[in-house]
Amino acid sequence: MTKPRVVIVGAGFAGYHAARTLSRLARDRAEIVLLSTTNYFLYLPLLPEVAAGVLEPGRIAVPLTGTLDSVRVVIGEADHVDLQNRWVGFTQPEGDRNRLAYDRLVLAVGSVNKLLPIPGVTEYARGFRSLPEALYLHDHVIRQIELAEQAEDPVEQQARSTFVVVGAGYTGTEVAAQGQLFTDELVTQRPRMSIRPKWMLLDVAARVLPELDQRMSRTADRVLRRRGVDVRMGTSVAVATADGVKLTDGEFVPTCSLVWCVGVRPDPFVAELGLRTEKGRLVVDEYLSVPGFPEVYACGDAAAVPDLSRPGEICAMTAQHAQRQGKLAAHNIAASYGQGRRRPYRHHDLGWVVDLGGRDAAANPLKVPLSGLPAKAVTRGYHLLAMPGNRARVGADWLLDAALPRSAAQLGLVPANAVPLESSSPEVPAHTR
Repeated sequence: MTKPRVVIVGAGFAGYHAARTLSRLARDRAEIVLLSTTNYFLYLPLLPEVAAGVLEPGRIAVPLTGTLDSVRVVIGEADHVDLQNRWVGFTQPEGDRNRLAYDRLVLAVGSVNKLLPIPGVTEYARGFRSLPEALYLHDHVIRQIELAEQAEDPVEQQARSTFVVVGAGYTGTEVAAQGQLFTDELVTQRPRMSIRPKWMLLDVAARVLPELDQRMSRTADRVLRRRGVDVRMGTSVAVATADGVKLTDGEFVPTCSLVWCVGVRPDPFVAELGLRTEKGRLVVDEYLSVPGFPEVYACGDAAAVPDLSRPGEICAMTAQHAQRQGKLAAHNIAASYGQGRRRPYRHHDLGWVVDLGGRDAAANPLKVPLSGLPAKAVTRGYHLLAMPGNRARVGADWLLDAALPRSAAQLGLVPANAVPLESSSPEVPAHTR
């Protein structure tokens, strides 16, 4: 190697921003290589709007090539790291195996769907962590409404018109809120449809958005119930079957749609590295380097980063943390090459935003609670600022959605067997801001 090589594994919030920052700080000092299973960075917070037909899928997929100057992008899935000889093994899209030697390594492999030992879930539920899953859900919802309209049996019509979302965190709350608006609009285009579709939101927690301020939780709960979403707190799925779900309170709900949004767990690849972990995440110091291997850094959902604001605890698995940690890992790697000084990871929450569809949102920028149109303006402004590309296209889709009815075209691009819950592993962090 004519220059030392920095290999970044994963192009989620942590990996993408590590590569972007390094390309600015150290392009003359090191070769930067980004290893990713996709050739785009997925802006996960807007995934529910893709499923609901508000945004075109390509809007939230920001190409790696063209947005990461001086970064070499390699498409493949990492499957081995030789820490002693400093190389990463990976499998290319057509099955060929290869390896990348490194001088510095950044592990930012992200997270996958969190599974619970509930009978039938892996067979009948679908996750919501990737673009294919959002495309599948979009088509699936349209298909169920069409089949419900054609059904002669009232029981079948009701089952096809019922959509059950498990998990009332960011993802589940937004999916249910956006989904109810979407199916209501689909029904207006079908005069023969005699019943209103129903969305259910389940969680064992006592309130929606349990990780957030209670005022934001109350705002979201009020919007959901006013919209007609059946919110069931303290309740979850006990058994999933082909005909519906049995709830933990004993009720059986006939449905053909079970959306799994209960959270995430670190990518299993982390456990295969032979390094010390905490809660499935790589143990790192406050500078994001792995103890015993100062040339290896980890950030985002893959890393158990010490939370210096809460001694003894680690940072939550959120996109805010992942993005900031990716940038800091880049700064500290640049410092290792003589560019500046390394810094510990410290964070200050800037607030949170939750888009509930239509004119509704909940936000607390700088701890100021907002709801309704002010929260909507803050939420969309935040997303436009946070996106590293495609801003004009996203803004155009929002304007079109406000003025025109949504398309009910069912493209059929992603079959159900292409998005199994158990093997879903996108390189993105938890759907939190």
